[in-house]
Amino acid sequence: MNKILIPELRFPEFSFERNWKIEKLSELGELINGLTYSPDDVREEGLLVLRSSNIQNGLIDLNDLVYVRKDIKGANLSEPNDILICVRNGSKKLIGKNAIIPKDLHFVTHGAFMTVFRAKNSEFVFQLFQTDMYDRLVKADLGATINSINGKNFLKYEFPVPENPKEQRKIADCLSSLDEVIKAQSLKLDLLKDHKNGLLQNLFPQGGETVPKFRFPEFINDAEWVEKTLDEVATFLKGKGVSKSDIAENGSLPCIRYGELYTHYNETISVIKSYTNLSTNDLVLSKANDVIIPASGETQEDIATASCVLADGIALGGDLNIIRTKINGVFLSYLMNNAKKKEIAQLAQGISVVHLYSNQLKTLKINIPKLKEQQKTASCLSVLDELIASQVKQIEHLKQHKKGLMQGLFPKINYRK
Repeated sequence: MNKILIPELRFPEFSFERNWKIEKLSELGELINGLTYSPDDVREEGLLVLRSSNIQNGLIDLNDLVYVRKDIKGANLSEPNDILICVRNGSKKLIGKNAIIPKDLHFVTHGAFMTVFRAKNSEFVFQLFQTDMYDRLVKADLGATINSINGKNFLKYEFPVPENPKEQRKIADCLSSLDEVIKAQSLKLDLLKDHKNGLLQNLFPQGGETVPKFRFPEFINDAEWVEKTLDEVATFLKGKGVSKSDIAENGSLPCIRYGELYTHYNETISVIKSYTNLSTNDLVLSKANDVIIPASGETQEDIATASCVLADGIALGGDLNIIRTKINGVFLSYLMNNAKKKEIAQLAQGISVVHLYSNQLKTLKINIPKLKEQQKTASCLSVLDELIASQVKQIEHLKQHKKGLMQGLFPKINYRK
C-alpha cells in the first residue's frame, strides 16, 4: 500500500497533522447480526424490522414496513446512527448498500439478510462506505457467484483514516451537510413528480368520463371532449432499419430506436441521443408532431410508452409504430402514457417478446378536446417536465460535486490483490 497517506484536499487546521493511517473496520466498530423470523412472527404493529427495501438512495425509507411480535427472541435492537447494510440479496448490485439509522427511529431491529455496523464515529465511517474504495472491496469480496458478504471478511476491509478524531468529524460534517442539500433537492424532485401525477389524473378524463376533473378557466364552458378512435385522427406507419450496430458516435443522421423510448425519452423528444451514417433512402424519417410507440418489447409496461418527436428528418428505426396524427402530438403522447397506458398494455400480445400492432392501436378510443385546449394541456405538462428535468440535473450536479470532494478528501490507496 502507499506509505504516505495525505489527501489532496485538507482543511487548513489539519495541514500540519500526521499522515493518515490504515485501519481495519474491526478497529472502527463492530457488526450486529440480523434477526431470523418466520411469517408467524409478523404482526400489524410491534418491533420494526428493517430490510433491504428500507434503504433507498443512501437513506432509510419507511414506505415498506414489516413488524414482528415484541417478545421475539434473538432481536438485536438498533441504535441511532447505526449503519444498516445489505449483506445478502438475490440481486448482487444491492449487496453493500447502506444507510444511517436516524436518531428519531426507535424500537427497531434488522432482518437476517442485513447487518448493522456500530461505529465509534458512524458519520465518518458512513462516508467511507460511500467511496469507490468501499465499492471495490465489496465487489472483490462477492466474487463471480456469491451474493453475500462474509462478516469476518467485512471486518477486515481496510480504509485510510485520519488519526485526529476532530479531522474525522470535520470531514463527516462537510460531506453530511452536502448530503442534506441533496436530500432536500431530492424531496423537491419527488414533490414535482407527485404534482405531475396529480395533474395527469385530473387533466384527462378517466374511465367513463367525458371531461377532466380540472379544466383551464377559458375552457370550462366548452363542449365535452369528443370520443374518437386513433384511426380517425391519425395515419400509421412502421419504422425501418437502424439496428444497434448501425449506431455511430460520429454519425450525421439523428435516429431513434424502439428501446430508447422506455430507457431514455419521456413524452417529448427534442434532444436526440443516437446517430447513424445510414442512407436516408432506405429509412423512414419523422415529421414534427409524430407520436412513436414500440412495436415490440420485453414487457407490456415497456411497450406502452409513447413519445412525440418534435423535429422533422429523424430516422425512426424498426419495431416502432409511427402515429402521424392530426391532433397535437404532445397532448396525445401524455394521454397515451397515462390515461390510456393500461389499456395499451392490455392490447399487447406475446410471452417472451411482447408485440403491439398498428391494427390494435387504430381501434384505441380516446377523448379529445378542441385544439387550443390540447395545446394548453400539452404546454402545462411540458413546462412541468422541464422543471423536473432541471431538478434532476441539479441533483446530479450535486452528486458529482460530492464525488469530486470525496476523491480529494480521502487519500488514494492501492489494494493488494
